[in-house]
Amino acid sequence: MLTKRSSIDRVRPEAEILKEGAEWLKAGELVAFPTETVYGLGANALDAFACAKIFEAKGRPQDNPLIVHVCNRSMANRLVKDWTSAADLCVQHFWPGPLTLILPKTALVPDIVTAGLENVAIRMPSHPVALGLIKETGFPIAAPSANLSGKPSPTRGSHVWRDMKGKIPLILDAGACEVGVESTVLDVSGGVPTILRPGGITKEQLEEVLGEVRVDAPSENQIPRAPGMKYRHYAPQGELILVSGLRERVVQRMGQEIQKGHARLKRVGVLCTFESASFLHNWTPDLLFVLGSKDRPQEVASNLFEGLRLCDDRRMDLILVEGIEEGGLGSAVMNRLEKAAGKRSQHI
Repeated sequence: MLTKRSSIDRVRPEAEILKEGAEWLKAGELVAFPTETVYGLGANALDAFACAKIFEAKGRPQDNPLIVHVCNRSMANRLVKDWTSAADLCVQHFWPGPLTLILPKTALVPDIVTAGLENVAIRMPSHPVALGLIKETGFPIAAPSANLSGKPSPTRGSHVWRDMKGKIPLILDAGACEVGVESTVLDVSGGVPTILRPGGITKEQLEEVLGEVRVDAPSENQIPRAPGMKYRHYAPQGELILVSGLRERVVQRMGQEIQKGHARLKRVGVLCTFESASFLHNWTPDLLFVLGSKDRPQEVASNLFEGLRLCDDRRMDLILVEGIEEGGLGSAVMNRLEKAAGKRSQHI
């Protein structure tokens, strides 16, 4: 398949480009587009055959639900059977934005979108291109991240091009995404609101509006209730080791791992905070990528997937990543890194 990559203005998206994207979606095809979090791989959420193409293009497991994107509350109302009071509060305070709500679905939502579950994952993005595309189509768009399943999420159009060239007809390229990690997934279908996946809206922000908010701790055998809960995600091709704890100990341990890697003739990449960069530079890794300051988790989040993808581009065999403090957006960053590392996490 011939893939077209169209540059589009992120603030004032050109109408003719949005129309082209909408025409492909109306024809049952896939279109990659930017959101404020990461790039999405979109299909008509009401068309089961179109949504099946998402799983095929990504190599995505069929039991991993999709997030449905809407452009207004009336569109969302067609997809949701029962709105809880917690859901209404979330819509008032956080939509449009990086918050996905889990709610009972109507019969309008195909089973393939929800992996056969009775709840649908739904959000309203704030990115002008995403909103404009949904409005132009007139229907909700199902869209997971526009990457090969399990690999680092795409935060630039160039990332999508590498993964999806030849698989989809159109990529709408609006440059870098602002948030850099996926949306928070919050179950508000009943009972205490529960975070199923941390993301762009923090637990602290949610608690200010909702009061008590729980965080789910899924097991390997649990049926996924939302995207990103079960499978290893966000992983580069090289072996990834996550090291967190006191900076002095982290730097020392990462230095030792660099030496071990070089002794085994491995190319070693390091992703670290600004505060640790000068110390780790002295260990001469093959690649040193600064994620940002430990005091600015938003900076780290926005650069995380770019750094992981750069390690793939430079063919790093071993990737050492410095963890940051949990809490706020740091929880989302650490969630992604722990999934990428699998069981190769060290807290010292």
